[in-house]
Amino acid sequence: MIVALVTPMFEDGSIDYDSYRNLIEMHIAAGTNAIVAVGTTGESPTVDFPEHNELIRVAVEAAAGRIPIIAGTGSNSTREAIELTEYAASVGAAASLQVVPYYNKPTQEGLYQHFKTIAEAVDLPMILYNVPGRTVADLKNDTILRLVEVPGIIGVKDATGDLARAADLMSRLAKDKEFAIYSGNDDSALALMLMGGSGVISVTANVAPRLMSEMCELALQNDVMGARVINDRLMALHKELFCEPNPVAPKWALQRMGLIPGGIRLPLVPLSPSKREQVERALQIGGCI
Repeated sequence: MIVALVTPMFEDGSIDYDSYRNLIEMHIAAGTNAIVAVGTTGESPTVDFPEHNELIRVAVEAAAGRIPIIAGTGSNSTREAIELTEYAASVGAAASLQVVPYYNKPTQEGLYQHFKTIAEAVDLPMILYNVPGRTVADLKNDTILRLVEVPGIIGVKDATGDLARAADLMSRLAKDKEFAIYSGNDDSALALMLMGGSGVISVTANVAPRLMSEMCELALQNDVMGARVINDRLMALHKELFCEPNPVAPKWALQRMGLIPGGIRLPLVPLSPSKREQVERALQIGGCI
């Protein structure tokens, strides 16, 4: 279980590094296996370049080798992604998470060349991140299978929600290839793991890390009923934490739990009052409050 960690902020939008360090300690204590720093959930689109680097550095420093830090260093600029990834490698990140380039809509060949160029430029393991709902561009399985052959590319975060597509990729991977397939969707993560997936890069884990960790452990041990019991308890959170664009609801939930202040950066705005009751109920069902 890997958490896609939020970036705590004060009401003025400045970063609360003390709360950030405290969240990392919480995850280590709860059994989280790794942390993604400055992914989409960490508001990577709105932190500036120095902040982005500092969030990676502080996460590595706070984890102190106890669990791996995966640095979200993707960009729609290949050169910028290389710069961010070079910095992440220099401060001790264990891997990078590289999102499909957004807005400029590259072809499949463009996507292949983008990821291959980063992998060849920086000696740091890379996890691909396919989230077409946000990027528009969609990394197809044929292209992923080409990228599997590039040294240093070790896995993919699949946030398509398409289990048939994940099954197709698993069936076409060479049996001697070690390539991790992580769910990028909490609501279908259990199903993906039971099909042979490697785990989840989770938003729900921000508020329920121990339960998510236990659910993943049971699923990967093929304890279907045990994993289902926990997943059923978490399903309301899987749904309601996306009632508004991520990470609006997770940050409100963590504020409600007394773990972070309430800051978030425009163009995202705080959770609307009409949605707070829904998230509150989900937190109660999950035993978070």
